[in-house]
Amino acid sequence: MLQKGVYKYNIYRTPNIGIFLKANDKLFLAPKGLTESKISRLESFLGVKCITTSIAYTRLLGPLVAMNSNAIILPRIIAERELEELRETNLEIIVLDTPFTSLGNLIAINDKGMIVSPELSREVINELKDRLSIEVLTMNIASYHQVGSMIVCTNRGAAIHPKVSDEQLEMIMDVLKVYAEPSTVNGGVPFVSTGIVANSNSVVVGDLTTGPELVILARAFKI
Repeated sequence: MLQKGVYKYNIYRTPNIGIFLKANDKLFLAPKGLTESKISRLESFLGVKCITTSIAYTRLLGPLVAMNSNAIILPRIIAERELEELRETNLEIIVLDTPFTSLGNLIAINDKGMIVSPELSREVINELKDRLSIEVLTMNIASYHQVGSMIVCTNRGAAIHPKVSDEQLEMIMDVLKVYAEPSTVNGGVPFVSTGIVANSNSVVVGDLTTGPELVILARAFKI
């Protein structure tokens, strides 16, 4: 039986688990070669099955992929073999024609809305609006354009870089339609996506995450 919670866990001997993993309410993506015992443990935490894959033959899934429970957004450098594997998830596959490849660092998305970097072109943003049929907000946070690295969101809540302004926080909550809190992970890291993998069931964080951070994250994600 799934026990919802905030779990501390490392892979590849690093607490930066968000660099390698991406989750939604239907599945999570992990690099090929991750041990079965690690995959099984993560499945028990997140309550969804794992799909192992690579993107552009790398294991850096977090920075390269953005996804919600309906679609996977991918960079144009993805290999055809990798695309075929991801089509088996039955989620909509969106390959963006943009020179930017680290789409996970530029897009924060749940099933209700999406925050995107102003670095993405108007054409790309309009394509995302049309294909996903959710509200899209273009913004910087604290002068950074890498909004995907600064926000981790689920359909229950979100954690955001601690330098987010009150006005920005309100705008983000309005678009994503969830409660959100400024937070850090792994003992003070402000780029929260590096150390968090989350869905509506549970949150998994790197094991350097402190007690006070765990309290804030549990509250932010309503776990």
